[in-house]
Amino acid sequence: MTDQMHRITLASRPDGPPTADNFKMETGPVPTPGEGEVLVRVHYMSLDPYMRGRMDDAKSYAAPVPIGGTMEGGAVGEVIASNSDAFKPGDFAFGMFGWATHGVQPAKMLRKVDPAHGPITASLGVLGMPGFTGYHGLTEIGRPKAGETLVVAAATGPVGSMVGQVAKSMGLRTVGIAGGADKCKMAVETFGFDACLDHRAYDDAKALREALKAECPKGIDIYFENVGGKVLEAVMPMMNPHGRIPICGMIAWYNAGGLGDGANAPLTAPKLWRTILVNFLSVQGFIISNHWNQFPAFLSEIGPKVASGEIKVVEDVAEGLENAPQAFIGLLQGKNMGKQIVKVI
Repeated sequence: MTDQMHRITLASRPDGPPTADNFKMETGPVPTPGEGEVLVRVHYMSLDPYMRGRMDDAKSYAAPVPIGGTMEGGAVGEVIASNSDAFKPGDFAFGMFGWATHGVQPAKMLRKVDPAHGPITASLGVLGMPGFTGYHGLTEIGRPKAGETLVVAAATGPVGSMVGQVAKSMGLRTVGIAGGADKCKMAVETFGFDACLDHRAYDDAKALREALKAECPKGIDIYFENVGGKVLEAVMPMMNPHGRIPICGMIAWYNAGGLGDGANAPLTAPKLWRTILVNFLSVQGFIISNHWNQFPAFLSEIGPKVASGEIKVVEDVAEGLENAPQAFIGLLQGKNMGKQIVKVI
């Protein structure tokens, strides 16, 4: 075991899209676990859009990363020292270890991962926070019914692909929106969407809406909101009465800074509120960390479907902790193909 730990810290807060200068690689001693704590050597770490919000000094549901602090994130790795009966060296564990080669967490904050049940990277995506976000938002807030039409953007990401596959299995027409022809092909051929539109092929929301009308002839019953921006503008006038909109993210506005406060959002509040009112829409935001009590049930249902191949998984793996910043910048630009992961060792 090396006695050196590498981590990536927040060097400065971005003004708009993050750049490489906002991050700094630092080296220090490997931390020592205290009473009830576990030391893990990270094998893989997750990159997720919410991390952009943590880079801003803005009020949110979680505190921002301080300047000089380790960038936040979930990771999975091997236990190399434990002061808890719940874990022993050689076990694999998932926890919020951040962008680092090693991490220490209380055992009660960790989840054991069994490599015998499939790739440990699944704990970062399809069987982790993103997959659970898609599943919970669709089933609990979207309240899907067979024969309805669902639209979800970022359709090939870990959230959108879960939403689309579960909705399709429940008998809904599933229409994805993604950035690029290759992603749209993946949405249909790999994840089983009925159709997928390339939002980059349309100059504005009106043009995208016209294309959506052809794929959603009965209107839209569920819009799973994880993007905002042009897609939201295109979808809102097409929502059917009593439609449902689970909201888990707004990636199109994150790079505006201040959790989207500086975004240019032409969809004004009066128009948005009127659409919600006259169509009796149910719009509910949710943060998945408030629903972890339901995570075991999710794993019990979806885990076997992942193992059998019924739920498809696509991962985009960047090599090396030092390449995490560039991979994250690319994620926010939609350059990833599937769940973005960094292989640390």
